[in-house]
Amino acid sequence: MAQDGTQAKQTFEEASEKQIAKYQQIKQEEEKKYNEAVEKLKIQRKNGNITREEFKEQQLVLRKKMASIVWERNSLNVDELRKQFPEMGATSFEGRAEQISYGIINDVREEKELLKKQIEAVDKQLAEGKITKTQAEEQKLKLTDTSTKTIEEKVKLKQEAINKLIQDNVDGNLKAEERRQTALIVSGNNDPKGDIDKKYGLAFPAMKAYQDQKDKDRQQNKRTSSQVVFAIGANNLATEGAVANSDFRYWKSRFYEWGFTLNTRINPNHNLLHFKYGLSLMYNDLRPTDNRYFVDNGTQTDLETNPIHQEYSRFRNVNLVIPLHLEFDFTKPKIKEDKTYFKSHNSFRLGIGGYLGANVKSKQKIEYDLDGHHTYEKTKGDFNTNDFIYGVSSYIGYKSTSLYVKYDLNPLFKNNVVDQNNISLGLRFDFN
Repeated sequence: MAQDGTQAKQTFEEASEKQIAKYQQIKQEEEKKYNEAVEKLKIQRKNGNITREEFKEQQLVLRKKMASIVWERNSLNVDELRKQFPEMGATSFEGRAEQISYGIINDVREEKELLKKQIEAVDKQLAEGKITKTQAEEQKLKLTDTSTKTIEEKVKLKQEAINKLIQDNVDGNLKAEERRQTALIVSGNNDPKGDIDKKYGLAFPAMKAYQDQKDKDRQQNKRTSSQVVFAIGANNLATEGAVANSDFRYWKSRFYEWGFTLNTRINPNHNLLHFKYGLSLMYNDLRPTDNRYFVDNGTQTDLETNPIHQEYSRFRNVNLVIPLHLEFDFTKPKIKEDKTYFKSHNSFRLGIGGYLGANVKSKQKIEYDLDGHHTYEKTKGDFNTNDFIYGVSSYIGYKSTSLYVKYDLNPLFKNNVVDQNNISLGLRFDFN
């Protein structure tokens, strides 16, 4: 994690300047190759080997290829910057939360790619007869378990950045900025309307490349768009429908959610109604009060007092869900050169729907001092939690930021005498 204060900001600014300089170098190299290729086309055109129309078509192909190569080469540099400074580069809550969420997504993506290659190597050994089917399955399980632990450790580091972000927000150290103000444009210039220059652009951290303004309008006008979703807030259990007098800390019990969504305009010629669907990973944390922790007593899971003083107690439930929402987007269409463009996430939005999925992990962590030794216990198990999860959720907000609430319709524990349902309230960010 980056250091706090002015020194961290200066370090980030220095790293940003180096990244921008590297981008300019990449751009110059690819533009040189592009100009050389265009000169060859001009000679072919002069010699009559290609027509004027063919010259224009091939020139356009070369320009698109150049933009794609620049994006691919520079994306590695930007990813490294995000990893090094997950909570820096923006002074608003929204901007910093966006960078942290992208960092988490990149970590998971890299680990999945590595796991895929490792499993392919095991399959190759099996096909060549070097190992048995049983050995292959054992190796795959071991690789999957290692990959899961690695992802957990990487996400844990990002959670430290999230905790710092929350504390800075509570302390009033964050500015109220627009997302566009937090973006770092590494090519082109922003005009007052936010358009990039007439060549092409690459926005950090959105990482979307556009060949020109026409291409930008075309991509943003697609009937189906994609978003990265990140949410954070307070989490608790509703006991028989009530959250009052809870057995869990209200603020320190938190939830985190991140995932991907697709947003499809239902009517191709109207922008109000959208169908939003995707895949999310939900982390629901509970911090019991009064020195208590969860105990698996056969078919029942009870909250019991620990005879030893606990410094820390947390129960975490992780769910993989498919969220489904009907979204009302009040972004007005724009008419440009007699063509109507329907963009999303540029005005007030309201989403109503729910989610369904499965529990992928439940674990409890407690820490205490025993005979002068600091003791740490982490227990993984099902804790009699429901394997299948379903619930309702809704959000309302402006542009990418919304107030978000979700509620599990089925209880957290299967067989407990008293039903307790998970409920969460917080902020949600949908980044186009």
